[in-house]
Amino acid sequence: MEPQQIIIIALAAIAAAALAFIFAVPSQSRADKRHKAVRGSRVVDRVVANAARDATARRNQVSESLKELEKRGSNSRKIALSVRLERAGLDWNVRRFYGLSLISGMLFGLVGFVSTGLPVVGLLAAFAGGLGLPRWVLGYRTKRRQNRFIKEFPNAIDLIVRGVRSGLPLGDCIRMVAGEAQEPVRSEFRAVVEVQAVGVPLGEAVERLYQRTGVAEANFFGIVLAIQGQAGGNLSEALSNLARVLRERAKMKGKIQAMSMEAKSSAGIIGSLPILVGGGVYFMTPDYLEPLWTTSMGLVMLCAAGFWMMCGILIMRRMINFDF
Repeated sequence: MEPQQIIIIALAAIAAAALAFIFAVPSQSRADKRHKAVRGSRVVDRVVANAARDATARRNQVSESLKELEKRGSNSRKIALSVRLERAGLDWNVRRFYGLSLISGMLFGLVGFVSTGLPVVGLLAAFAGGLGLPRWVLGYRTKRRQNRFIKEFPNAIDLIVRGVRSGLPLGDCIRMVAGEAQEPVRSEFRAVVEVQAVGVPLGEAVERLYQRTGVAEANFFGIVLAIQGQAGGNLSEALSNLARVLRERAKMKGKIQAMSMEAKSSAGIIGSLPILVGGGVYFMTPDYLEPLWTTSMGLVMLCAAGFWMMCGILIMRRMINFDF
């Protein structure tokens, strides 16, 4: 073989090797890129799957917390008399309440019997004074105290939010509310602090706050703290949203009360009109209405009229009262 042919064959081999190297390297790089892309997509899929799994676990945990709190609330719907006295802000025991109810019933019965001379009237007066009046006063004081608590509670939550955002622990913020808030929020949070001081967890102490007050706002506060304690999250933002919701809830309640005031006035006039007219007729002409309580038929008519009157009042009360 001639030297020129050998040189040509060598140059051709070198050129072929160079071309093979040129085309092989990019293909390898493209393969590496594909492998990296596939590996990256797998990492992204894994991250997305983990995030979805965490979100699902968080939702399940929040759902379990809400179910547990709802179960506790349904188990404690029957309110004891001692709890009702505590919600009214009275430091009475059950025996003292029953004793005052007995004294009130005896006084009302005596006044009714002496003024009319009829045992039936005295018995009805004793029933109203012993069972009706004390519980009405208890309910009135409870409602008034709850309204004061609801009015001041958002301000207390804002105080907790400012403390948490400034870096204070939640327990210190609650102690700050117990020392600076208005009554009855101050006394209720002071009770929470005292319960915590003996080793009771914060969730259980806040749950007792709802049991003592009986307002839904305190239950919302306990739910937020329970969910935050079990599932985590931004506590200051959650409490800030809760305070805003409570203020909007109070505004809606005021609007509903203003819109229903006309119906309440009409119901009051309709309910009191028979009593006022009957009282006026009796004072002007006592003999005209005397057969109502001196004859058996009159007593039956009087009892039937009172029964239907009570049914009408309860129906009107049901129509104009709203639960929040």
